[in-house]
Amino acid sequence: MQTPLFKFVILSGLLFYSSLAAGQGPAGFNYDEAKVPSYTLPDPLVTSTGKRVTTARQWEREQRPDLLRQFASEVYGTTPKQRLATRYVVKSVDSSALNGTAIRKQISIVWTEYPNLPSLDILLYTPKNGSGRTPVFVGLNYMGNHSVSTEPGIALAKSWLPDRKDGKVVNNRATEAARGVQQSRWPLELIIASGYSVATAHYGDLEPDHAEGWKNGIRSVLHPPTQSRSDSWQAIGVWAWGMSRMLDYLETDSSVDAKRAIAIGHSRQGKAALWAGAQDQRFAAVISNDSGEGGAAPSRRIFGETIERLNTTFPYWFCPKYRTYNNRPTALPVDQHELLALIAPRPLYVASAQEDHWADPRGEFLSARQTDPVYQLYGKKGIGTDTWPDIHQPVGETVRYHIRAGEHDVKRYDWEQFIVWADRHVKREDKKEK
Repeated sequence: MQTPLFKFVILSGLLFYSSLAAGQGPAGFNYDEAKVPSYTLPDPLVTSTGKRVTTARQWEREQRPDLLRQFASEVYGTTPKQRLATRYVVKSVDSSALNGTAIRKQISIVWTEYPNLPSLDILLYTPKNGSGRTPVFVGLNYMGNHSVSTEPGIALAKSWLPDRKDGKVVNNRATEAARGVQQSRWPLELIIASGYSVATAHYGDLEPDHAEGWKNGIRSVLHPPTQSRSDSWQAIGVWAWGMSRMLDYLETDSSVDAKRAIAIGHSRQGKAALWAGAQDQRFAAVISNDSGEGGAAPSRRIFGETIERLNTTFPYWFCPKYRTYNNRPTALPVDQHELLALIAPRPLYVASAQEDHWADPRGEFLSARQTDPVYQLYGKKGIGTDTWPDIHQPVGETVRYHIRAGEHDVKRYDWEQFIVWADRHVKREDKKEK
C-alpha cells in the first residue's frame, strides 16, 4: 500500500518529467542567465587546509582522497566496504542477435547470502565478428532490459516499475507491450557496428526508485537507512555501487575488455555514473548525459533545479547531510566540478540538451571546463575554451562536451559523439593489446 510520501514522490516525478518535455521545468525556478547570482567555485587544486596542489602525485595522495571523502560525507553518502557474496548465472546466450551481428547474453548476479533479494540481471551484447576483447559501455536503464530492444528473447524485468497509462506497465510490472519502449536511448546496432559491446541492467533491480524502494533492494541488507547516519548511502549510491558490480562480472567475461569499460548514464543515472567513476577507477572513462543538479551542474550556480528541489522531491537519493545545504549551496565544502575532476586523468564526456534548462546545460559546460587544471597535471587537454559552444559543435579532448538540439533524453547524435571520442581515447588501446 502506498504511503502519502510515496504518492508525493511519484506524482512529483511525473510532473518533473512532463515539464522537461515542455523544454523548461517547474515554475518558480530561475531560467534566466541574467538572474544568476554571482558565485565562486572552490578551486579543485587548493586543499581544505589552503595548500596548493601542483603535481599529479600530490593530487592522488592528498587532494583526491579528501575530495572523495567530502562527497561521500556531504552529498552521496559513504559506500559500504562490505562485499556481498555473489554467483554469476548465465541465463541465455543467443549467437545470432541483432540480425546476426551480435551475441546476446543474459546474466544474473545472485546475492548468495540473501536468496530473497532480487538478482541484478545484466543484458550484454558483443559484436559477433569482433577480433579480440572489445571495449564495453556499462550503464543502467530505466524501464528494464526488455526496454532497450524489441528482441523477444530478452526476459521481462521482474523488478518494480512505475505504472503507465499505455498498458506497458500494469500493477508495477512490465508487460509484453513494453518491449523496446526505450530502444532509441540504446542504439545497439550502431554501438555493435562501431566495435563496442554494451552491458546494461535495470536500476530497479538494485533499488526501486521510490521512497520505500530500499526495503526491496540492496539497502535492505547492506547499511539500511534505519541506522540513521548523516552520511548513510542512499539510492544514487546504490545505483553507482551496482555499476561496479556489473564491472566485477565483466572482468570474468572473456568476450569483453573490462579494462576498457566506459561508465555511462543519463539524468539521475548520469549522477550515478559520475559517482561510480569517481569511486571506482577501474572504469576507463565516464560519460554524463543531462545529469544536472547533483551531477555535472554546479550547485552554486542558481539555474534550473536546486539542491532543495532534489532533496524535497527525491529525499531518498542523497545522504541525509545533503539536506542541510538546502538554500545554502555556498556552505558545501565541494561543488560538482570537483566531482568531475575526480575522473582525472581518465577520459570524461559531459553532454547537454538545448531545451533541458532544468539540468542547466551551461552550468554543465562550466563544470567540465573547470576540470582543465586537474587534467593538466597529467599533461592531458580538457575543454580548452571558456566559450560555451553552439549546438552540435563538440569541444575538448580528453574532457569533451557537447550540447545538442532537443529535450532531456539520450539521442543517436549523443551516441555518435560518444563513440567518436571513445575511438580516440579508449578504443585506440586495441593496438597495444594485439
